[in-house]
Amino acid sequence: MLRFIHFALMTVTLIVAFGSPSFAQAPQGQKIGSLSCRLSPSIGLILGSNTRMACRFVPDGPFPAEFYAGVLNRLGLDIGISAGGALGWAVFAPTTNPGPGALTGAYTGASGAIGVGLGVGVVVLFDGSGNTISLQPVSLQRSVSLNLALGVTGLTLAWWVQ
Repeated sequence: MLRFIHFALMTVTLIVAFGSPSFAQAPQGQKIGSLSCRLSPSIGLILGSNTRMACRFVPDGPFPAEFYAGVLNRLGLDIGISAGGALGWAVFAPTTNPGPGALTGAYTGASGAIGVGLGVGVVVLFDGSGNTISLQPVSLQRSVSLNLALGVTGLTLAWWVQ
């Protein structure tokens, strides 16, 4: 069973990595910080899913942290349930300080995940905030789940002023 899970995870990761034309693109600009998100529980609807998330952007410079509400939508194979989880990205932009709320926008890309008990996955996203900001995965998605997911993914972020 463990051998099957390892094989399936490797297959999902390779398909996501090489099946996405945007994966081959270099990040735009320079790294300006990191975005970490906590995912709410979700149910895969066979042809897609919709997961809400709470995110925190921590700039590399002397700027204060920002908070975002997000929705991660997947179109493609998505079977199973997830008790939530966490995702993390490095944030790239053309300038070191794009301004407050600059991550607001829609991002697109590819994703894949597998889970039997503890799950892992990867989400690669580009084209946010006027096609100037990209999110590069810095860690695998961590979740408690029983699922298999592979598809085109969209993330919408809205700035949340506390």
